Amino acid sequence: MAHQVTLQPSGHTFSVADGATILEAALDAGINLPYGCKNGACGACKGKVLAGTVDLGAAQESALPATERVAGFALLCCAKPLSDVTLEVHEVVSAQDIPVKTLPCRVEKLERVADDVMLMLLKLPTNERLQFLAGQYIEFLLPDGKRRAFSLANPPHADTLLELHVRRIPGGNFTEHVFTKMKEKDILRIEGPFGSFYLREDSDKPILLVAGGTGFAPIKSLIEHALHIGIKRPMHLYWGARRRAGLYLHALAESWAKDNGIIYTPVLSEPDPDWPGRRGLVHEAVLADHADLSGFEAYVCGAPAMVEAAQRDFLAHGLPREAFFADVFSYAAR
Repeated sequence: MAHQVTLQPSGHTFSVADGATILEAALDAGINLPYGCKNGACGACKGKVLAGTVDLGAAQESALPATERVAGFALLCCAKPLSDVTLEVHEVVSAQDIPVKTLPCRVEKLERVADDVMLMLLKLPTNERLQFLAGQYIEFLLPDGKRRAFSLANPPHADTLLELHVRRIPGGNFTEHVFTKMKEKDILRIEGPFGSFYLREDSDKPILLVAGGTGFAPIKSLIEHALHIGIKRPMHLYWGARRRAGLYLHALAESWAKDNGIIYTPVLSEPDPDWPGRRGLVHEAVLADHADLSGFEAYVCGAPAMVEAAQRDFLAHGLPREAFFADVFSYAAR
């Protein structure tokens, strides 16, 4: 039997299906509550039950001591409602509400999805999860003290493994290491999440998503998050690359178009003669399709020249400055 949960002080409400935890149901409903481990060990998702009853589940004594249980507190990653419930809890409303963590991780999988693009999956320790907003990035902490930043390509709800898309940069020490020496099970250190490039969920404007190369990674996270929480706003994805191989997850983007109604436009700047699709610069394809951008929000990610040109030209075609969101891939620490 499903139960209704009301959050205070926000007044947000959502339904929790039988057998689901309060945290799971909140995230599925697009309501961001804080969490750290998702298994009752850290206490980051603690809330106070103001009305109703819950099953506290497998909350560990160290994270929820007896005195707090008696006072009505619960760990929302474990707690399941036994009736309609009212909770007092802090909600995540911006990137500033999410703590930055430094964590070890293990390379779970390396898959070369193009000659110069490696899809990397990272596994965190058993009792850790990295909470983030779709579109944010992490930084690798390298032994020489340098950092290298990469956007998270997985959506927040699918956080068992962290997904990165790493482009091989000639002369780049870290990316050369990824392509030539890194092995599965290698141990790395990361810090994050960082960045203000995330989906503004309180808007009703149609969304333009513009990716250049591996700028597709955070765009993928945004789209999969939007689909997961049921956002109904129209979405149009433009993905630009030099050649066909640069569209390294082309079939995935096509599946979004087929199954979810997202408009997908791939654009190649140096295509082979038999390329049947759009040609030229990706941001110019946007302008060819949408002469007036005053009613849109734009999320743009890629190389500096592309992002700068998109901002200049989109604003010149009516896009409000506050509706332009960008992540610049400078292939170094952001």
